Amino acid sequence: MQQKRNIQIIEWEDLDKKKFYSFGVFMTMTIRATVYPATLIRTRLQVQRGKSLYNGTLDAFVKILRAEGVRGLYRGFMVNTFTLISGQAYITTYELVRKYVSTYSTNNTLKSLVAGGSASLVAQSITVPIDVISQQLMMQGQGEHLTRFRVKPRLVGAKHKVTFGQTRDIISQIFATDGLRGFYRGYMASLLTYIPNSAVWWPFYHFYAEQLSKMAPSNCPHLLLQAMAGPLAAATASTVTNPMDVVRARVQVEGRSSIIRTFKQLIKEEGFCGMTKGLSARIISSTPTAIVMVVGYETLKKLSLRPELVDSRHW
Repeated sequence: MQQKRNIQIIEWEDLDKKKFYSFGVFMTMTIRATVYPATLIRTRLQVQRGKSLYNGTLDAFVKILRAEGVRGLYRGFMVNTFTLISGQAYITTYELVRKYVSTYSTNNTLKSLVAGGSASLVAQSITVPIDVISQQLMMQGQGEHLTRFRVKPRLVGAKHKVTFGQTRDIISQIFATDGLRGFYRGYMASLLTYIPNSAVWWPFYHFYAEQLSKMAPSNCPHLLLQAMAGPLAAATASTVTNPMDVVRARVQVEGRSSIIRTFKQLIKEEGFCGMTKGLSARIISSTPTAIVMVVGYETLKKLSLRPELVDSRHW
């Protein structure tokens, strides 16, 4: 007889959808704002040649803060907030595909793998154009010599140029150079990075949560176990997919068209160590992201439970 799961998963049909989407927007925005500096640092580390600009994550953080201030750590953030749309598309797709797969299989690993990969496919189709623009903005300042597009300098005495003025400048340059295809540069590299990442993350998340629940006291809050499982799953997924993430960043920022040539050149210039570039920054950014996402997402689902099910779930 199959042992009953220690941690009960709240499924799509258990949710009040109105509450789910209302709370979801706030949760997604909070996560983006929290981890954006680490995302910017990771992008600059991955695009630089060797250690031409920064020696590592901490060195990059200190240098950016000194040279560009706190605002430098949030270059391109306003544009990146449009990924709220893809965030909502991601969680909706994930939950709906889990529900669909459950009609054919009760295996939680299979449901998580298929749903995670499908959700990433949908989300990346929305996210890539936003990423292309925001990454160009991230590289301004100390990293502008590493990118093809630069924000036009302000005239002496001119009023400060708002973020969306810089954004329009970058958008017009991308369109003039590459046309509409320029906004989907690196799309395949993104799919090859984030579909496996998402497909790996969810099964490992549930796996680690279950293993932790077996070791923890019976009265241990499930949310605490899930908050511990999230970073473990994120570190696992980040390590597995980082090589393609490095390639993706270079394709999008440097305007390359061939994933294979970019990969070969990276190996030739920097060896296999080049495949680990930005990994520490990625894990650093993914750890708080995973904690905030897991606590936020599981809390969101708990708060969004249909009234008649509230007392049936152990917190």
